[in-house]
Amino acid sequence: MQPVAAPLWRHPEFARGARDMVETALGIAAWGLLTGVAMAKSELPTGLAVLMSLIVFAGSAQLTALPLLSAGAPLWVIWATALCVNLRFVVFSAGWRRYFGPLPRAQRLRMAYFSADLNYALFLRRFPEPPPLSDAVPYFWGGVALNWLAWQLPSLAGIFLGDLIPTAWGLGFAGTLALLALVFAMLGDRASWAAAGVAGAAAVAAYGLPLKLNILVAIAAAVAIGLLVERLPAAPPKGTP
Repeated sequence: MQPVAAPLWRHPEFARGARDMVETALGIAAWGLLTGVAMAKSELPTGLAVLMSLIVFAGSAQLTALPLLSAGAPLWVIWATALCVNLRFVVFSAGWRRYFGPLPRAQRLRMAYFSADLNYALFLRRFPEPPPLSDAVPYFWGGVALNWLAWQLPSLAGIFLGDLIPTAWGLGFAGTLALLALVFAMLGDRASWAAAGVAGAAAVAAYGLPLKLNILVAIAAAVAIGLLVERLPAAPPKGTP
């Protein structure tokens, strides 16, 4: 008789993935609460807001689509705008393929739903090169499980309790500060700092573009400058003749 495989959540890498995600959970929760409150204060029915939170699972796309839904924009405009905002996940999926390409398609589709920006960044920090799938898969699920709960619970709370939260609390600003804190905590070398700085400047400079295309401009600029900086020779240590 073959031994029964241990549950995925008992694997050490599952626990490590969850622990690594803890440092970002507060910012994710603040962003989720903000998104839930925004949906509660929109004209979207509560049932549809809950469905949107559970199915879409992308805060930037949800916040971008809400004004369009309220304005009665055509469905194709809403879909196109959300697609533009979420195009960065095409880049992420290409990176994930290095690690999870051998897995069955159905399993990869399930993982695609749960994947998120910070999970991708933390995963690459843990595994710069593809490890055995027996380590990569548990680590992935440990991180995304905590990330999903950290997002969905505050988002649902915001949907059901949003009318009780005064607008004067400034949740939008608080959520932005929380996300900025997460970003700064993940900047560890000159390439990432340069990419973040250029991305911020490009996003502001291209803010007037329609359909949130300034986000795509920022992503392209960040990738370009990050690759450029990585190719530059490292500075010699101080005191080296």
